[in-house]
Amino acid sequence: MPVILEGKPVRDRIFSGLKPRVENLQAKLGRPPGLAVVLVGHDPASEQYVRNKIMACTKLGIHSKKVTPPASISTQGLLETLDDLNRDPAVDAILVQMPLPKQVDARRVLEAVVPDKDADGFHPLNVGHLVAGRPAPRACTPAGIMELLRHYQIELDGKNAVVVGRSDIIGKPMSLMLLAANATVTICHSRTSNLAGECRRADVLVAAIGKPALITADFIKPGAAVVDVGTSRISDRETAARLGRAAEFDRKGLAWVGDVSPPDVEKVAGAYSPVPGGVGPLTIAMLMSNTVELAERHGGVKAAAG
Repeated sequence: MPVILEGKPVRDRIFSGLKPRVENLQAKLGRPPGLAVVLVGHDPASEQYVRNKIMACTKLGIHSKKVTPPASISTQGLLETLDDLNRDPAVDAILVQMPLPKQVDARRVLEAVVPDKDADGFHPLNVGHLVAGRPAPRACTPAGIMELLRHYQIELDGKNAVVVGRSDIIGKPMSLMLLAANATVTICHSRTSNLAGECRRADVLVAAIGKPALITADFIKPGAAVVDVGTSRISDRETAARLGRAAEFDRKGLAWVGDVSPPDVEKVAGAYSPVPGGVGPLTIAMLMSNTVELAERHGGVKAAAG
């Protein structure tokens, strides 16, 4: 049976380490770390993500500030909102919840967050620090995956790692983090020739391409560690049944699946992260970690031992 790479134990360990650091900041600065979340409009999925992030802040004693501009806001209006947050001394970290409305220039908005308040690690300066191996906020999902692999002692040094997906949010920073851990890294995408063959070379396979159940047994080297980043909702029972999710569909009227076919990964992989319950909890955990680290830098406070 493969090892199940569950995210919750790793998240709980990270949270346990962050709590004394939050308490130390409160004692030294007279205030807790502060995270501002900018949620534009009323997208239900985005609203749920933001609720989960605020709940995590509450659990750790981090002050959260939710800013909710209307869906009709212009790029300039959102830039002005971010300027206020950039200058607010009680805000250590800023997160702009994606996606943004079509009329908003997302790149301009993300680059308007000052680098030392960039909770997501998306600012070009922080991406440059990642390339150079310098300390800076790291993209939360790839950083969480690295914590997952460390926790379950998945060997990376000298191993072949394949990342399927080349997004700025996951694929590109993931490849850089794996490279820094001495893996030999290949980045694949929708235009890759012989995608299955490239994936079969992987000792560690990270699937982050956003296509439900694309990765089947033909893509997986026997015994490989497979990290599934995708999250797609299945709305018909036939597809859910084919992917081994019939019971979930019958119970909820829908089912969730990642980029990896569940029956295939269970048969072939040596270890894999489930969807849901694998990578998801760690994205928020690393957001909290970035927030605390930024607050420590702003206050000149040394991290307390966890």
